[in-house]
Amino acid sequence: MVKPTITRREFIGTTAAVGTGLMLASGAKVFGQAKSANSKINIALIGFGAQGRVLLESLLKIDSIHLVAIVDIWDYARTYGERYLKKMGAEIRAYENFEDLLAHEKDLQAVVVATPDFWHAPITNACLKAGLHVYCEKMMSNTIEGARSMVKTMQETGKLLQIGHQRRSNPRYLFALNRLVRDAKICGRLTAAQAQWNRAVTEDFGFPKKAAMPPEQLAKYGFTDMHQFRNWRWFKNLGGGPLSDLGAHQIDIFNWWFGVKPTSVFASAGLDYYKNHEWFDNAMVVYEYPLPDGVARAFYQVQTTTSAGGGYFEYFMGDEGSLKMSENPILSAIYREARAPSWDDIIQKNYIRAKAAPAVPADAAKVDVRETAQLAEFEIPVSFNKPPHMPHLENFFHAINGKGKLNCPGDEAFSSEYVIHKANEAATERKLIAITPEETEA
Repeated sequence: MVKPTITRREFIGTTAAVGTGLMLASGAKVFGQAKSANSKINIALIGFGAQGRVLLESLLKIDSIHLVAIVDIWDYARTYGERYLKKMGAEIRAYENFEDLLAHEKDLQAVVVATPDFWHAPITNACLKAGLHVYCEKMMSNTIEGARSMVKTMQETGKLLQIGHQRRSNPRYLFALNRLVRDAKICGRLTAAQAQWNRAVTEDFGFPKKAAMPPEQLAKYGFTDMHQFRNWRWFKNLGGGPLSDLGAHQIDIFNWWFGVKPTSVFASAGLDYYKNHEWFDNAMVVYEYPLPDGVARAFYQVQTTTSAGGGYFEYFMGDEGSLKMSENPILSAIYREARAPSWDDIIQKNYIRAKAAPAVPADAAKVDVRETAQLAEFEIPVSFNKPPHMPHLENFFHAINGKGKLNCPGDEAFSSEYVIHKANEAATERKLIAITPEETEA
């Protein structure tokens, strides 16, 4: 069978060959020990909350780095991190804040930032100015001004700034965009896009009462109380709500795959369910994208009050085919319109493969003469066995070593994050907001 074609640039850029992956050895003794520390990139992880721990699981599998320190303002999280990493065979130092880290760790080359959004700009700017490369989780900042300052500092210092839109390094996304949408043009003329991320109702995060930080410490770092500290994503001075928490990933895909910035956005959103939050618990957004053949509209939905059966995906639709993408390959699919040219050549290249037609229920009936017949369904024959964030982190470290370019540098990420902020603005003001190309440039 002919294997799917992935370019050398795609392979090196993601370090995630089809069907391969780096697996953590039993006991994790390989971490930081296979080579001397001097041959590795010395890094620190700033923020050891839920997202920091997700990133850590990928960092533990990357042999080219040496984690020397973690940072978190909460002693409970720092202690957990020290104990966990000691079990993994890694001796690290722990600090309460990034200022102490920068004052004491003089051999760092890079940091990974996974703090609440409102701390992203101050920490990133300080680390870049200290001569460090930075991988910063999305959103870049809870404000447009904060995000713009990060790009400016990146440009002034010449240091690398990667933003954590990890789908940009996902081998399946790269293959689908480069081979299927751009080369094979399986969608034909792109006419619309849709994306969603729905989550079931969940209780707010709690904390052990004996581990609560004192009020003066919380105030020092910008929090009013422990509830706000643990649930910062829901508060307007700290994060951007579901449109930045979940929507940031997927709206970035709209910009990336369309290859242009939207000219307008309008939205409807509300705080209709939760009573102790500030941000919307649901939102529906529509962007207009000026494509060469005409306008394409992109609809985004986020719900935090229902799983709606589950599923998060980005769906690009055209007059000859549609492509549904997700980090979960089970949710991905390709559909061919009957009017499309033959796909035999891309099937032979193993760019796609046919899926068995689903069973038709006995009571299925055509209800309208204009109803489109069942479409042929295909799938992408590309997989990888790494955690979702790992290729993006690897891309960052490869760029530090001069082995490739960043897949999501700060200046490129800014344009996506700008239009996400504008979606929140449109929902708040309940009006259509025009967006000019100049605005989206940092």
